[in-house]
Amino acid sequence: MTEGGVKMVARRNKILVPEAREGLDRLKAKVSNTQDPDKAKYETAEEQGIDLKQGYNGNIKAKDAGKIGGKIGGNMVKEMIEMAEEQLKNKQ
Repeated sequence: MTEGGVKMVARRNKILVPEAREGLDRLKAKVSNTQDPDKAKYETAEEQGIDLKQGYNGNIKAKDAGKIGGKIGGNMVKEMIEMAEEQLKNKQ
């Protein structure tokens, strides 16, 4: 897949329930405080002081990439746990 002459890597994480993509994208946007889930990683990188550009970013350190993806993924998991706890609390 290419974008603007730059080879882009496809999403590697396979969603077990493909119908959940839209909901996961909304959650990603929510935890990143953005309207567009596709911009979440760029906004998170900016908050972390990491120079992430659209296109190829093979020059960034693995540590910095982990700061971006880890923060987004970690916050998504935290939010899903809170949602599940709230649902369990409401059932009682």
